[in-house]
Amino acid sequence: MFTKDAGSTTAALVAILHTVNNMLSSNPYVRVFALDFSKAFDTVRHNTLMEKLSELSIPDHIYNWIHNWLNNRTHSTKFAKEVSKVSAVTASIIQGSGLGPAAYLVTAADLRPIRAGNRIVKYADDTYLIVPEANSSISNDELSNIQTWATRNNLNLNYTKSKEITFVLASLADLLNNFLHHVRLRAWTN
Repeated sequence: MFTKDAGSTTAALVAILHTVNNMLSSNPYVRVFALDFSKAFDTVRHNTLMEKLSELSIPDHIYNWIHNWLNNRTHSTKFAKEVSKVSAVTASIIQGSGLGPAAYLVTAADLRPIRAGNRIVKYADDTYLIVPEANSSISNDELSNIQTWATRNNLNLNYTKSKEITFVLASLADLLNNFLHHVRLRAWTN
């Protein structure tokens, strides 16, 4: 799991590619599902986060500080001379805050694949499910598990923005033929 600190984009991509490459050594293809949770930081319930934090081995004063930071938050909007009614804020962690990304990571820490051999790579609020061909028949079960987890955690899996890519290990002959085809095309067009 990675946060969005400097260099972690590269680390997340390396982790994904390393996992895919390892799986391709014993599988003809690997499916990668890039999953998007709509407004992930905005929908994290404070009580869910606090329950998950209580299961961690963190000092009481840190737990209490986070609880105080989240507890009794309110919001109202002022426009011109009008002020809206004050409402309690029971969900949302501030993405740009120092605590926000870490709080989301705690929330997402219990999202795991159901089948051994499948992997989930998380990069802040981006999640990648990696399934080798050997487990491809249960990809829908994995996605259902993720949807169930998302619902339980007040998150919405955005199917429109979620994508699948399939990696296939090409043979040396295929790579050579593809290279020669492009060389011939370039020679012909020049």
